Amino acid sequence: MKTKTSELMKSKTIIQSMVLVMLFCCSSLVLQAQEKEEAEVDHSYKPLTLKLSEDGKKYVRFIMWHQLWATTSNLDAEDAKLQVTPSIRRSRFLAFAQVSPNFLILTHFGLNGLSPGNLTSLGSNGDSPQLFLHDAWGEVKLHDAVYVGAGLHYWKGLTRLSNQSTLNFMTLDQSRPFVAWHSLGITDQFARHLGIYAKGQIEQFDYRIAINSPLRNTIGGGIDFGTKGSGLTYTGVSNLTTSGDPVGNTIIEGYLRYNIFDKESTKLPYAVGTYLGKKKVLAIGAGFYAHPNGMYSDSTQAHSGVTHFALDAFLDMPLGKNGDAINAYAAFMNFNYGDDYVSRWAGTGTAIYGQVGYYLKSAKIMPYVAFNNGSYQGYEKPVTALDVGVNYYINGHHAKVTLEYHRIAGDIREGAIPTQDDALSQIRLQMHIFL
Repeated sequence: MKTKTSELMKSKTIIQSMVLVMLFCCSSLVLQAQEKEEAEVDHSYKPLTLKLSEDGKKYVRFIMWHQLWATTSNLDAEDAKLQVTPSIRRSRFLAFAQVSPNFLILTHFGLNGLSPGNLTSLGSNGDSPQLFLHDAWGEVKLHDAVYVGAGLHYWKGLTRLSNQSTLNFMTLDQSRPFVAWHSLGITDQFARHLGIYAKGQIEQFDYRIAINSPLRNTIGGGIDFGTKGSGLTYTGVSNLTTSGDPVGNTIIEGYLRYNIFDKESTKLPYAVGTYLGKKKVLAIGAGFYAHPNGMYSDSTQAHSGVTHFALDAFLDMPLGKNGDAINAYAAFMNFNYGDDYVSRWAGTGTAIYGQVGYYLKSAKIMPYVAFNNGSYQGYEKPVTALDVGVNYYINGHHAKVTLEYHRIAGDIREGAIPTQDDALSQIRLQMHIFL
């Protein structure tokens, strides 16, 4: 009886979520109609750029953005009261300067995940409200197809979404669990490594490769989140060999892409989520991530390597003459940390991710669906995630509102409830503005 009741509650939750999404779509159409009735609003926008030369080829570009959230409590929790919590998902400031075709400098700082649970009374008696450095790198041009840079950087390997821009997601956010950002907080600072990189473009091909030094202070100390007990920790860099030699100090990662139609920019690492029909893109990619001696066995005191590889494809193009566009992305990722090991975001085994969305220009909306499935040795059942939502573009990606139903099943790492099929579901609303 309890099982039937639980299934009915889940069905009811999903139905309610779909109704909310449909109401959101209808409300956006109403808003659009009201806007047409009013005087034409000027949404034209010039980038925040400081020219350093008369011809504008030398400049400093400034970007700032907020992503403001309202999320419900877990809708799968039986007999729990519905709560809606506001938060600041991101508040960021980025600046980069092109003082010569041969030199570039970039600085990016901000905060993440500010909520009522980590606010402090005066803003100075805790770490949560503080800004921190996300990116800081310098770059020089060695050849038309070779640029080399160093610092705290985001030129990552594995997949397109590992380099995802947070300014122009097609979905509300990166899909959790963060399999694309598999190293986040494990070997890097919020998806950024300290190291050197090379990148460039040759005809329709572009590439990026980096040699980095891993983070020492990992989330959870690199522990195994699996249920089978691998005996491994992702702390190889913090543990000497039995001979007393340091190991695990180097990570190598890279990504190669072929652009079948329009070429995408490689000036900055941030991959566009959707161009909203402004470009015709079909890109095929392959990536890797290797961390020799990154894993450590507490019982044998032996080190072993971490090796991941992935294949992906990205489609974003206009359809017809009315300005509509389609977006689709698919990725296959193979993770190898060691037998039965489950990391904070991924685990030894495979993961697939896919998304599809359709942009209706006349209505300024883009409904979408995204799916994530991870099959890991350390778990008996696969980890699945489903995101169903709709974007309403007030002014493209510069001002948009997104409503999304988000659900994860089979993942205790994401705060799921074991007695209820390890399910966590939420309705999330976001206001996104960037200049």
